[in-house]
Amino acid sequence: MSPSILFVLTSANTTLTGGNTGWYLPEAAHPYYVLAPHASIDFAAPKGPNPPVDQYSVDTFKDDESVKFLQDPIVKDKLANAKVLSEVKASDYDAIFYAGGHGPVIDLAFLPESAKLASEFYQSGKITSGVCHGPAGLVGATDSSGVSIFKGKHFTVFSNAEEEVAQKVKDIPFLPEDKIISLGGIYEKAEDLWLSKVVIDGNLITGQNPASARGVGEAILNALQK
Repeated sequence: MSPSILFVLTSANTTLTGGNTGWYLPEAAHPYYVLAPHASIDFAAPKGPNPPVDQYSVDTFKDDESVKFLQDPIVKDKLANAKVLSEVKASDYDAIFYAGGHGPVIDLAFLPESAKLASEFYQSGKITSGVCHGPAGLVGATDSSGVSIFKGKHFTVFSNAEEEVAQKVKDIPFLPEDKIISLGGIYEKAEDLWLSKVVIDGNLITGQNPASARGVGEAILNALQK
């Protein structure tokens, strides 16, 4: 029986400054096509069906997989029938993955149902993962003793430097790098901006930026096949 993976996408479509946001296209598409041949995948979002995609990511990323993802009838159906996050059971899945975009910092980071669900995955020893801003959805997650899943763990996330270059610092309520370090996480990043970086620490898998999304998918697949 193939493993089951839950992709969590944001329902937020507006930043703090009124700009467009949503889930970031390649950060869902690239891991999806790594994992889909080997696993069943469901999508979930705080508000359920048709979570908004970040239009900038659609306009910017024209690689084959990103273009295919938006046209793929199976993906379209999964997005149209995305589950309401509060109704999802961790027991139905083997791994959870949070795609990025600035949206997760606006909604998922503050939702008790996201923290509860991610905690259940982590405490069960299941793969708990995210890429770029996706790990912001994990900031409320705790281990069985109530301590942040990031405390003492190596992780990566969209860097402060990348946020500044992208001129998005004022669009979000906190900088994910700073936030997770404040929870006790040990931050790692690529040698230069925008390069791929994936960090694996136990069942916690994180990627730094859009270039890291495929690598996170590969790390999830490797972990599931062990």
